[in-house]
Amino acid sequence: MERGTRRARLDRDTRERFVSLRRQLGVSTFGMNQISLQPRQRGRIHCHERQEEVYLVLEGELTLLVEGEEMTLRQGELIRVAPALRRQLVNLGPRPLVMLALGGDGEHHGRDGEAFESLEDESGVAPQELPLPRDLPPS
Repeated sequence: MERGTRRARLDRDTRERFVSLRRQLGVSTFGMNQISLQPRQRGRIHCHERQEEVYLVLEGELTLLVEGEEMTLRQGELIRVAPALRRQLVNLGPRPLVMLALGGDGEHHGRDGEAFESLEDESGVAPQELPLPRDLPPS
């Protein structure tokens, strides 16, 4: 796993259907892709052996076919699709569709974080043990 940070930017005007944000960011523990479909475009019917996926619609409207069942997701909606289920992403709408696809395999190990009261602190505590900091004053 890489140390440090890396930045990327979504390209909402791209004509590429699939942009690997994982590679741009150097992410090694889950997949993250921008998927863009113009009106009437669709992706391949596919499934994954072990990976579950979450689709988040950023712009437009996604028609998602899962094992033949059709559902529609609008901007701001998300859906999780289990491994082994065949799915197809379709843009039946009149506007471009821009979405994020997040995929992972294996158990998530949550609550491994540490919270610090200040950047000078050398040891932290479980985040739920530290109260939230006061909000910044109005500017």
